[in-house]
Amino acid sequence: MSLVSEIQEIAKQYPESRSAIMPALHLAQERYGWLSREALEQVGEALDLTPAYCMSVASFYDMYHLEPVGTHLVEVCTNVSCALAGAQATLEAFERELGVRPGETTADGEVTLRAVECYGGCGWGPVVAVDHRYHEPVKPEHVPGIVQRLRDA
Repeated sequence: MSLVSEIQEIAKQYPESRSAIMPALHLAQERYGWLSREALEQVGEALDLTPAYCMSVASFYDMYHLEPVGTHLVEVCTNVSCALAGAQATLEAFERELGVRPGETTADGEVTLRAVECYGGCGWGPVVAVDHRYHEPVKPEHVPGIVQRLRDA
């Protein structure tokens, strides 16, 4: 089944097709790994929306990837609660271990590092999501072990 057809099936569950924008973006990202211009065009076609509208929704949320990402994704929450708990030091430890800055992917294409907004673990920060699984609190000394487990996976 084509992506457009799958999205149109999902849209039938909503009173207005544009209400299905977020699950449609998730489906497109799951299919392609990220939301390319072509993916946004397909979502728009399926929901009778412009690619620009689809991009406006996708660019608002941290959960959508507007550029290709690595096989593994490491996301460090840098919002105020995590920042006060040492998120910057944790982020810098990931930078050192991986050899990339936030928004970059390792040369082998394996790991993308991202700094993101709130993950809702404000009482347990810093929160780090590794392949969408939350770890809390993650201190700089935990980072080498996390990176080693990713490399061994």
